[in-house]
Amino acid sequence: MITAALFGGFLICMFFSVPIALCLAGGGILATMVGGTVDLFVCAQRLFASIDSFTLMAIPFFMIAGNLMSSGGISKRLCDFANSLIGWLPGGLACASILSCMIFGALSGSPTATTAAIGGILVPALIENGYSKKFALSTIAVAGLLGTIIPPSTIMITYSSCTDVSIGSLFMGGILPGVALGVCMMVIAVSYGIKHKAEITRIPFSIRRVGRTFIRGIGAFLMPVIILGGIYTGIFTPTESAAIACIYGLIVGIFFYRELKVADLKKVLVDSASSSAMVMIIIACAGIFGMVMTREQIPAKVAAVLISVAGNKYVFLLLVNIMLLIVGCFLETTAAILIIAPVLLPAVAAFGINPIHFGIIVCVNLAIGCATPPLGVNLYVAAGLTRDKVDKVINRHLVNYIIASVIALLIITYCEPLVMFLPNMMA
Repeated sequence: MITAALFGGFLICMFFSVPIALCLAGGGILATMVGGTVDLFVCAQRLFASIDSFTLMAIPFFMIAGNLMSSGGISKRLCDFANSLIGWLPGGLACASILSCMIFGALSGSPTATTAAIGGILVPALIENGYSKKFALSTIAVAGLLGTIIPPSTIMITYSSCTDVSIGSLFMGGILPGVALGVCMMVIAVSYGIKHKAEITRIPFSIRRVGRTFIRGIGAFLMPVIILGGIYTGIFTPTESAAIACIYGLIVGIFFYRELKVADLKKVLVDSASSSAMVMIIIACAGIFGMVMTREQIPAKVAAVLISVAGNKYVFLLLVNIMLLIVGCFLETTAAILIIAPVLLPAVAAFGINPIHFGIIVCVNLAIGCATPPLGVNLYVAAGLTRDKVDKVINRHLVNYIIASVIALLIITYCEPLVMFLPNMMA
C-alpha cells in the first residue's frame, strides 16, 4: 500500500500537470500518511537535509559562471573560433555550431544555457548562409545537450550527490563521451552539407583566421583548464572550483573583454537564481520521495527483479538505456536522476558495473531527453530563438540527430574504456 501510494500519488499529480517538484513531494507525503509510522514533520526535515550539502553548492555557482560568460561576449568569440576551425567542411557552419556547444558546455554545465547562448548567435547565421530554418533549429536543439555532458555538468553534480560517486571522476569521464556525441552529430551536419552544397556557403580555411580567433577567445578557453586543472591538482574541490569560475567569469567579462557591464549583473544573478532554485527545489522534494523508497527497500526489490530478468550486465545496460530514453521524454532530468539512480545502484553493484561508467550512461541518456519530444526543454528554447512553435524544431533532421546520438550512446555504453580512460589516468 505504501509503495502504491508513493507512485500513485506521483503519477496522479503529473496527470494534473502539477510541477514536478510538488509531484515528488506529494507522492512522498501521501505514502508517509498511508504508512502512519513516521510523523509528517520528518518530511519537512528531509526537505532541508536533502539540499544541506557542500557538493550541491556547486550548482548555483556554475549557473552564475555560465551566465557571466554568456553575457560577457564569450559565446560570440567561441562561435568565431569554431567556424574558423571547421567552417570549411561541407555543412561547416552547422559543424561549427556543434563544436561551439561543446566548448560552451565546458563553461556553463547547462543544456538550456548552451542552446540559448550559441543558438542566439548561430541560428540567424545558419539561415543567412543557406541552411533551412528547420535544420538550423534542430542542430542547435540537439547540440545544446552537449552542455550537460562536457564537464562541468550540473546533472553530474546531482548524480554525485545521490550516489556518492566522485564528481571529479564523473567530470573527467564525461569528456571523451561528449566528444563522441559531438562527432556523431557532425556526421549528420556534413551529410546535410554534401546534399545541399549548392545552397549553402562555406568559408576557406585560413590558419591566420584560426590563430586570430583563438587569441580573441583565449580568456574563455582558459576557464575549463583552471576548473579541471585545479580539481585534479588538489588546489581546490569541485565546489570551490565553481566559485573560482564565477570570479574568473566576472574578471574576464568586465576587464578582459569589457562587454559585461555592472548593470548586467542584476539580470545575470536573477537568471542564475531562478535556474538554481528550480533545480534545488526538485532535489529537496525528491528527498522525501527517496526517503520513502529507502524505508520500503524499493531499490533492493527492483534490483532483484532486474537481475533475474537481465541475466547479464550487457542485457541489463540495454534495458536501462531503453528505459531511460523513454523516461527522458517525459521527466525533467534532475528529477529522473534522483528517482532512478538510487533504484538502479544495487543492480549496478551486483553486475560489477563501474559506478562512474554507469553515471555517464545515465547522464547521456537523460541529456538526449532534453532534445526529445514531448517535454524536451531544448526544443522549446530553440523554438523561442526564432519565435516559432516547437513543431518547427521537431522534424526529420531532429530524428537524424537523435539517431546519431543514440548510436554514440551505445558506443559509450559498451566501450567502458572510452569513459574510464581519463579517470583512470588521473587516479
